Amino acid sequence: QVQLVESGGGLVQPGGSLRLSCAASGSISGFSFMGWSRQSPGKQRESVGLLWSNGPTSVPDSVKGRFTIWRDSSKNTVYLQMNNLKPEDTATYYCSLSRREGAEVKQYWGQGTQVTVSS
Repeated sequence: QVQLVESGGGLVQPGGSLRLSCAASGSISGFSFMGWSRQSPGKQRESVGLLWSNGPTSVPDSVKGRFTIWRDSSKNTVYLQMNNLKPEDTATYYCSLSRREGAEVKQYWGQGTQVTVSS
């Protein structure tokens, strides 16, 4: 069983920065990818960063140049650095891990951390 715990959210002014952390407990060996998604009220959840187990990362165009995802494997932690934040980045941010377990692909989610960008 995998547990994901996000931290680092908060209130920040436009143009500011935040670093989100996702600490994974339990065995995460064999995962396919980890990622960050966000969801604001009335909107669909959208991916804002993916990190594959063999190293490559990707972020969507909407946050490219502002968001960076990386992993500290020694700490089983995935980070999302968010710079030049905008009011439209306000959302609950979720960490996830996807892994094949037997015949199925399981996806684990954290409880989310709130990011509010406002002056």
